[in-house]
Amino acid sequence: MPFTNRLLNRSLLSDFKNTELSAGYEENIKKWEVIVKFNGDILKVGEELGIEVEVLSQNYAILTLELSKLPELLNYTEIENIETPKVLSINLRDEIGKSCINTVKSSNQFDLTGKGTLIAIIDSGIDYTHPDFINEDGTSRILYMWDQTVNGTPPSGFTGGSEYDNQKINEALKSENPREIVPEEDVVGHGTAIAGIAAGNGRASAGLNVGIAPEADLLIVKLGEKGYPSFAKTTELMRALKYVVTRAQELKMPLAVNISYGTNDGPHNGQSLFENFIDDMAQIWKTSICVASGNEGDAGHHYRGNIKSEETQEINFFYSGKNPSFYLALWKNFVDVFTVELIFPNGYTTGEVLPYETTRTYNLGDASVIINYGQPQFYNSFQEIFFQINTPENAPYVGVYTIKIRASNIVDGDFDIYLPTVEEVGRETAFSLPEENSTLTIPSTAQNVITVGGYDSSREIISSFSGKGYTIDVVYVKPDLVAPSVNVITTQSGGGYGVFTGTSFAAPFVAGSVSLMMQWGIINGNDPFLYGEKIKSYLKRGAKRSPERVYPNSSWGYGTLCLYNSLILLRDFDK
Repeated sequence: MPFTNRLLNRSLLSDFKNTELSAGYEENIKKWEVIVKFNGDILKVGEELGIEVEVLSQNYAILTLELSKLPELLNYTEIENIETPKVLSINLRDEIGKSCINTVKSSNQFDLTGKGTLIAIIDSGIDYTHPDFINEDGTSRILYMWDQTVNGTPPSGFTGGSEYDNQKINEALKSENPREIVPEEDVVGHGTAIAGIAAGNGRASAGLNVGIAPEADLLIVKLGEKGYPSFAKTTELMRALKYVVTRAQELKMPLAVNISYGTNDGPHNGQSLFENFIDDMAQIWKTSICVASGNEGDAGHHYRGNIKSEETQEINFFYSGKNPSFYLALWKNFVDVFTVELIFPNGYTTGEVLPYETTRTYNLGDASVIINYGQPQFYNSFQEIFFQINTPENAPYVGVYTIKIRASNIVDGDFDIYLPTVEEVGRETAFSLPEENSTLTIPSTAQNVITVGGYDSSREIISSFSGKGYTIDVVYVKPDLVAPSVNVITTQSGGGYGVFTGTSFAAPFVAGSVSLMMQWGIINGNDPFLYGEKIKSYLKRGAKRSPERVYPNSSWGYGTLCLYNSLILLRDFDK
């Protein structure tokens, strides 16, 4: 069966520690995590191999094992496919009025507050002592909080992290030193800001800065690798989704999920195993998942090209040295055949890398490069050529790099290349001739999520940084719609409010709106099936559209969020 060659040989691990290639490696136990799609008894497979199995759903699991056991694992017919983890990064109230939300909350209109619904914030944690997440009686609005980054008492069914329930959080809030009882902080502040937009109750501002769904209950998952609070692995996000959906089922409450993390490492067509899992989770229980489109629109991290048989092309990009280890991911039609070569600013070169070499390592002075020619998978027909570059930490090779492509037999000719996200390598690292379309980060390209881009609501223009569609093979339209993303006032960790910009802060406008729609439909008994694709469809139909644009639109999707329009449509259809 086809299998990714990204897993490192042990001898290479020290050279590529803390890079995209080692994302699945658990150094403390000297084992690897892999995502598997399976059929049959995966627990029996784990027992026979003596490996750890975390079942996430009927067909997906995370396995933790020694690299030496991978060949044995591949021999089991229960294993349909395997994918290594990727690294995710954070996609760092007039707006409520522009999104047609105030009228929906008005008592003489729909009178919606999110009561009876759940909003899950999967992010950098939350300042649980912030007044906006505390009820008038002093109790917390957070029903459960799971910190994946510290050891403690994990939730049932999981092996890591520390979980706190509402009772424990309330006990902490009554204490003079809350963090002696629940030692949780949002050191990044990102999750606290997201939660405030989606569900802040405005208590810290005497009602001046109220979020979208101020009476919704909260589920909080703090992602992030230990020591790297702004980054997480895809496996950690998968565990988080499994956790919040399971909790919502147990509580029998409809669930809106907000995800404002993303990566450029993947096919950008929604067909990774990671995204297939998210699509499956979006169809479990009464769930809607909202994902930020990312901040790659103007970052210069995407190149799109076309090559003909016997042609040679050179693609240049500047590397700033912000992160001494970085990757390039080239995606092409598997039918097309060409070689690649990577040339450093100082003239070091990998030489021509042939397709049949599969995986090869190059030591270029004190730098190293791994180049891997991937194979198509049952869920994705594209071929990936992956470059992992490791430069000296104290003196990275800054300057212009060249990718030389030499074509032999070409049928299609289209190809796309991605650099890491702006959060990983900054804006100075960029292609000399970038392509701004198809710059959605993953998993915003998943089909069953609500993909949210960002716009400047004060000027009615698209945010230049907002990740743009469509998916690279235009399988379906993304983003679905856009919401405010510039100078948004919301809760900040440590108390009070701050001003935030980025598509991260557009997604919770939609997550909060989903909560209000679920209250109207499910809690108030107007539509018991108002979740998932149905909610997405009404949000897209109710979005405001300018007569000056053609829709759907690669920047604007189906238009700007207008919750009132969507609810009026729902009410009219319900008559």
